[in-house]
Amino acid sequence: MPFCCGCCGDATSRYEYRPIGFPQQPSGFGARHVQTLLLFFALTVAYALRVNLSVAIVAMVDRKAANKDYEEFDWDEETKSVILSSFFWGYVVTQIPAGQLAQRYGPKILLLFSIGVCSLLAVLTPFCAHAGGAKAVIGLRIVQGLSQGFIFPSTHTMLSRWAPASERGRLGTLSYAGAQFGTVIMLAVSGVLASSSMGWPSIFYISGAVGMLWSVAWFFYGSNSPADYRGIAPEEREFIESSFGPQDHSRRIVTPWVAILTSAPMIALTVAHCCHNWGFWTLLTEMPTFMKEVLEMDIKKNALLSSLPYLVMWMLSFVFSPLSDFLINRQYLSRVASRKLFNTIGLWVPMVALLGLAFVPKGSSDLAIVLLTLAVGINSATYLGFQVNHIDLAPNHAGTMMGITNCAANIMSIIAPLIVGQVISDATDPIQWRRVFYIAAGVYFFGNLTFIIFGKADIQPWNESESPIPRTVSNANETQSARNAHNTDGNNANHSD
Repeated sequence: MPFCCGCCGDATSRYEYRPIGFPQQPSGFGARHVQTLLLFFALTVAYALRVNLSVAIVAMVDRKAANKDYEEFDWDEETKSVILSSFFWGYVVTQIPAGQLAQRYGPKILLLFSIGVCSLLAVLTPFCAHAGGAKAVIGLRIVQGLSQGFIFPSTHTMLSRWAPASERGRLGTLSYAGAQFGTVIMLAVSGVLASSSMGWPSIFYISGAVGMLWSVAWFFYGSNSPADYRGIAPEEREFIESSFGPQDHSRRIVTPWVAILTSAPMIALTVAHCCHNWGFWTLLTEMPTFMKEVLEMDIKKNALLSSLPYLVMWMLSFVFSPLSDFLINRQYLSRVASRKLFNTIGLWVPMVALLGLAFVPKGSSDLAIVLLTLAVGINSATYLGFQVNHIDLAPNHAGTMMGITNCAANIMSIIAPLIVGQVISDATDPIQWRRVFYIAAGVYFFGNLTFIIFGKADIQPWNESESPIPRTVSNANETQSARNAHNTDGNNANHSD
């Protein structure tokens, strides 16, 4: 998901920006880079904790696939699908309120709570599976989802306070790159861990322990804002804070809920986000099972190759972002044309790859891997499509809009694995998997078509809400400068949901 160029919690306070000309940008590695690095590893850990079960469950239901000395569970495909989707049952609940809580209480405590709780529960997963079976694991994953719902809104808020307008694209991209990096690392090492002497429980123990280590580092070095960070150099603090202009938290703006929820471009954006999540999470949660049962790969090779598409996705995100910026700044494409072009690349190219994957003969693993890598890797183009479109439409409400669309989209993350469980009764049957790929391809087609027809990239009239304090000509000019800065900087921003 691309990061919000405004601030999380836009519904409760207004940040106004002024052009940057002074003071001069400090050189070297500063406090803002420390916070960015911590956010990178926060998202690395968060996604490792989110996807660790995708590979572990293969070994948990078939001890022959890994270390035979550890417990095996008799879970059918439907039960496995419920377990894999249960994380999102909790995740969707905290999306919308999380931004306002981060703004009110500060993102540091919420990130600490979120990853700390999720890490502890990861360590407890083997015990819960042994003691309570599938029901206990489902309950645990729901609570993990509830805790992780605070991560993206809190990260938005951190960046809105730490990333100067001139660096927001770079710092935001680096922060959110941790999501794909965590996916790659977890998928790559899980198979090795499951086959080791420590067995599949080590997947949860190690990922949980790393999350706890991050929590300790965050407790000591994380900070809500430059004003709260004791070790920041005065010139760096001045550089960061000067890019925002006056920040008056007493100025309230009203969230135009009816206008947002009835806006055609907002509806198109929500549909595109939902359809993207359907295909993305179908592949992420089901790929290890498909590779084992249809492509007949052992769990070590399975895990390593499962991580390849997300490595490609991570790398391509740094290719598409400057390309989009180049096309818009040189006026080769309008902003709306660029959004629709990259959204088409990110959804319809994977659609074609999924249709091809549906007809790959059983045992043709090389071709299947190429198509899977294409289906996932090219998906990163959506970072410059619908995923940055919130900022285009209403920078003042981008945080709230992200909460709305991410909440709706992650309902699809719940439904998609459940549908797979209904469609597939025999995981070794490629014909049944063909239906799964047909459904995902059709969803991708519908999502992008809706975005092409109804999507826009200009600021909507409801972006400006009435404030109890009259706006002067001066700060009106500042807001216009901020709007221009948002539109320029938003093209560089990206992350995954």
